Amino acid sequence: MKVYQTNEIKNIALLGNDGSGKTTLTEALLYESGIIKRRGRITAKNTVSDYFPVEQEYGYSVFSTVYHVEWNGKKLNIIDCPGSDDFVGAAITALNVTDTAILLLNGQYGPEVGTQNHFRYTEKLGKPVIFLVNQLDSEKCDFDHVLEQLKENYGSKVVPVQYPLSTGPDFNSLIDVLLMKKYSWGPDGGAPTIEDIPAEEMEKAQEWHKTLVEAAAEHDESLMEKFFESESLTEDEMREGIRKGLAARGMFPVFCVCAGKDMGVRRLMEFLGNVVPFVDEMPVVHNTRGVPVPPDPNGPTSLYFFKTAVEPHIGDVQYFKVMSGVVHEGDDLSNADRGSKERMAQLYVCAGANREKVDELRAGDIGCTVKLKDVKTGNTLNGKDCENRFNFIKYPNPKYTRAIKPVNEADTEKMMAVLNRMREEDPTWIVEQSKELRQILVHGQGEFHLRTLKWRLENNEKLQIQFYEPKIPYRETITKSARADYRHKKQSGGAGQFGEVHLIVEPYYEGMPAPEVYKFNGQEYKMNVKGTEVIDLEWGGKLVFVNSVVGGAIDARFMPAILKGIMSRMEQGPLTGSYARDVRVIVYDGKMHPVDSNEISFMLAGRHAFSEAFKNAGPKILEPIYDVEVFVPSDKLGDVMSDMQGRRGMIMGMTSEKGYEKLSAKVPLKEMSNYSTSLSSLTGGRASFIMKFASYELVPTDVQTKLMKEFEEQEKDEA
Repeated sequence: MKVYQTNEIKNIALLGNDGSGKTTLTEALLYESGIIKRRGRITAKNTVSDYFPVEQEYGYSVFSTVYHVEWNGKKLNIIDCPGSDDFVGAAITALNVTDTAILLLNGQYGPEVGTQNHFRYTEKLGKPVIFLVNQLDSEKCDFDHVLEQLKENYGSKVVPVQYPLSTGPDFNSLIDVLLMKKYSWGPDGGAPTIEDIPAEEMEKAQEWHKTLVEAAAEHDESLMEKFFESESLTEDEMREGIRKGLAARGMFPVFCVCAGKDMGVRRLMEFLGNVVPFVDEMPVVHNTRGVPVPPDPNGPTSLYFFKTAVEPHIGDVQYFKVMSGVVHEGDDLSNADRGSKERMAQLYVCAGANREKVDELRAGDIGCTVKLKDVKTGNTLNGKDCENRFNFIKYPNPKYTRAIKPVNEADTEKMMAVLNRMREEDPTWIVEQSKELRQILVHGQGEFHLRTLKWRLENNEKLQIQFYEPKIPYRETITKSARADYRHKKQSGGAGQFGEVHLIVEPYYEGMPAPEVYKFNGQEYKMNVKGTEVIDLEWGGKLVFVNSVVGGAIDARFMPAILKGIMSRMEQGPLTGSYARDVRVIVYDGKMHPVDSNEISFMLAGRHAFSEAFKNAGPKILEPIYDVEVFVPSDKLGDVMSDMQGRRGMIMGMTSEKGYEKLSAKVPLKEMSNYSTSLSSLTGGRASFIMKFASYELVPTDVQTKLMKEFEEQEKDEA
C-alpha cells in the first residue's frame, strides 16, 4: 500500500441510530474501493464491522470498527460507531480523533434519538456534519418528510445536494444538484449511469442548485462577490465553498444512498474525497500543557492511542492516531504516561479484523499495532526530545450501576482482572471496589451496556457472575447539639484500663463561631478552646475536633486516641452504618488514672461518648441527589414528567431544543436505579438522559424510618 501524505488523508466518523444501516454502508464502501471482493451481510455474520461474537449474538454494534478506503489518490480513514446510546463511548472517541461526521439516517424514520444525541456531540466538539439518508428503497421512506424534519431540527444550514426521483422498492435514480446530473442504477447497483436531468425535473433541480450555490458562497468573500455578479459558481468553486462551509459548521449537506443495493455509494465517496476537509485543514489539537500540536509530518513523532480491542489468538490490538511526525516499523518510542519504552515492531492499516502491513504512517493517519508491552488506552508514545501528552477525550458520566460478584467467590480476583482489561476496550465502563458499601460496583451507560458485559464474562471468559442492586451511599449527620460522657473501666489483674471522656456534639457549618457556652438540662458549660483540628473527610463534609479540656483532666497525649475513637464511629454511623459528616465535637472534660489510663481506654471512651451524643442530637440521614437532564420527544413529555415525580424528582425547568424537550430535575439516586430501562420503555427508546452528582439532602421522615428499620434487621441477621 502506498504511503499517504498528510494532505491526502481524511478522517471520518460514521454515526447514526441503531438500524440506520452503518454496517451495510461500510460493506458497500469497502467493496466499491476494492478492499473487499464481496459484500458481507449482517444475517450471514460475515461483515467487516460487527465481527465480535457478542455483536453477532445480539445483532448490534458494540464496538467501533476502524477501516480505510482508498479513492482517487486519497485515503479515507473511517470509524463505524455503534448506534446505541449505551455504547456512546465509542462514538465520542471516534469524533475526537476524526475531522468530519457522517450522520446516517434511516429513510423510514428520519432523525431519531440516536441522531439527535450524536449531533449534540458533534456540536460540542465543533465537527463538520454530512447527513446521509439511507434505505430509500423502503416502502415507508418519505424523503421530503425526512428533509423537512432535518430543517425543523437543525435550521437553514441543512442543504440537500441530492434528492431521489422516487422512493420505495422501485428506487433506482436520483438528481445531484451539485453536478446537475441524473444518476441511475441497475438492480445490482454499483457503477451508475450518468445523464442530463430530465426536463420535468429541471425547474426543481435549478431551484435546489441555486440554494446550494448560495450556501457554498456564504463562507468565502471572493465567492460571495462572484455569486452576486454572475449568480453561479464553477464546480471547483462550489467544492471549495462547501468545504469551507462544512469546516465552519455553516452548512450540513444532505446526500442520498441505498447501501443495501450499493446505489449512491460511489458518488458519496467522490464527495468525501473531493470536498470533505483534509486533516491539516481542521483546528489544531493541544497537548495537556496547552501547546498546539499541528499534524506536521516534519514535527517530532507523537502517537495517541485511542482504542484497544482484545482479539482471540492475538491479544491486544491497539489503535492510534499519528498526531505529529512519522512512525516507522521498528521505531523505539517512549510512553509519556507510564515512563516505559516501546518498540513499534509491526504497523498496520485496518479494515475491521483484516489488517495490512505498512512500513510507515504519517501525521494525521490512523493505524494499529500489536504486542506492545505496557500501553493503555489514552497513552501517548513519543519519539526523541518530544514530551507530548493528550487527554482531549471527555466521556459522559455513568447512568446505570450494578453491584457484581462471581457465583464462585474464589473467582473474584480473576473477575477483577478481566473487568479492568475490558475497561481498556470501553472507558465508559467504570469498575469500583467500594470500601463504604462493601460491594464491587460496575458503572455503565445503560442496562444493555452492562448486559453485554455479563454476556462477555460468561461466554468469552467462562465466568459465571451475578448482578444485584447496589447499596446507596447514604450519609448521617445531626441537627442539634447534645452532650454525653462515658467511662471505660476494665480491671482484670495487673494493669487495668481506665478512661473517661465528656463531650458535646453539634452540627457543623462553614464559618461557624468558636464554641463558648452551652446549656443542657439547666446546667451551663463554658468552653475554653485549647486547640481545633479540621478534618476534611474523604467521603465529603468535615469533622471538627475541638480540645477544651482544662486543668489537665485529660493528658494532651490521649487526645489523638479520643479522635481516633470518634473517627471510627464517623465511618460507621449509628443509624444505618453509613458515613457521618459535618459534625463538630468539643471534648471539654474527663478523668484519667495514673496507672490504668492508656490510649485504647480513651479511644473506646471517645467512641462510646460520641455514639451516645450523636443519637441524642437529632440524627438525620442524608441521601445523594443527582442533577438529571432528560432529552425527550415532545409527545412523550407528560409521561416522562409523571414518572419523574413518582421518583421523588423535583422538576427544575424545561426547554425546547431542536425537535425535543429538555427536562431538568433533581432526583434521589435511590430512585434512579432502573431509570434507563424505564425511560426506554416509556418512550419506545426515543429518549436519553445524563446525570451527575449534585448534593446530599435530608431524606423524608418516612424514608428515614424505613431505612433505620432495615438496618436494625440486617444487624440482627448478622449477629
